Amino acid sequence: MKRTGLCPVFLKQTRIGKNEKEFKMYKFRSMITNAEEKLNELLKYNEASGAMFKMKNDPRITRIGRFIRKTSIDELPQLLNVLRGEMSLVGPRPPLPREVKDYSSYDKQRLLVTPGCTGLWQVSGRSNIGFDEMVQLDIKYIKSRSIRNDIIIILKTFKLLIGSKDAF
Repeated sequence: MKRTGLCPVFLKQTRIGKNEKEFKMYKFRSMITNAEEKLNELLKYNEASGAMFKMKNDPRITRIGRFIRKTSIDELPQLLNVLRGEMSLVGPRPPLPREVKDYSSYDKQRLLVTPGCTGLWQVSGRSNIGFDEMVQLDIKYIKSRSIRNDIIIILKTFKLLIGSKDAF
């Protein structure tokens, strides 16, 4: 029996990790199944600078998707990526291949370490921060990495999750 109209609960998406190595990152699906095909139509509404796309009222996000993004529940399956060694709990977020194509050599410094589920960028403003500032925060994190700083970022992440603002 063929199902129609249902989208898979999980999204497996190609991301770029440490040393520009591709891996499949897992998330709970928050967008319609053909979201990537619809992206070209929406690029003119991009609210982010640099090599990333952000749009506050992105029409590709489902009703449930808005909730799971706001609460970051969509990120929980990435714990599988952590167990597999492809990601760590804290580090720069892993970018999409199409984003890395637009990276400068300065931007590529983000790819020198294992990407994380949360990071300095997320606890410093998340969706309200542009690409250049995100790169600067990631490089600052990389240069000052320590268990103490990771614990601080994890605690700040939990605080943000309870407030669940700044995510889109």
